[in-house]
Amino acid sequence: MKEKRSVSVDSFYDTFDSPVGKLFLIFSGKKLSGIDFKKPADIPRKGKAPPLIKNELKEYFEHGKETFDMEIVLARGTEFDHRVWLALKEIPFGEIRTYKWLAESIGKPNASRAVGQALGRNPIPILLPCHRIIESDGALGGFSGGVDMKRRLLEIEYYIKLGKKD
Repeated sequence: MKEKRSVSVDSFYDTFDSPVGKLFLIFSGKKLSGIDFKKPADIPRKGKAPPLIKNELKEYFEHGKETFDMEIVLARGTEFDHRVWLALKEIPFGEIRTYKWLAESIGKPNASRAVGQALGRNPIPILLPCHRIIESDGALGGFSGGVDMKRRLLEIEYYIKLGKKD
């Protein structure tokens, strides 16, 4: 069952055209609370995103920006989910890790399956880069935007990183 997003009167969305398709940037006030790959049905109001997030996403897709300054808010999820999502920030741009590695990094070495479920609920993909997590056997695993989009994000990062080595 999909968890309902916490929506307030100051919630709105804006869009960003990216190499992987249109991204729907969801805000609670001035803080980014989500990135969706489909128009959010529960947030009817379109607004104007702060220029910072669009500039940072442009830098990410074009030049491999590794850290984001845009303030985020985790408006949903459990304490465990939050630990999983925030641990994703430790994975360097253009690199991958496994579900097992992520479970171990949060001190729950036997929780690979729970980690995978938490990643499926990640409200801010790309900024909290769940696409960098793969299965131990090298299979891509799942992704909220679909496996093809996960593959594309990994390819974008790979080729940007490869170009930086020159």
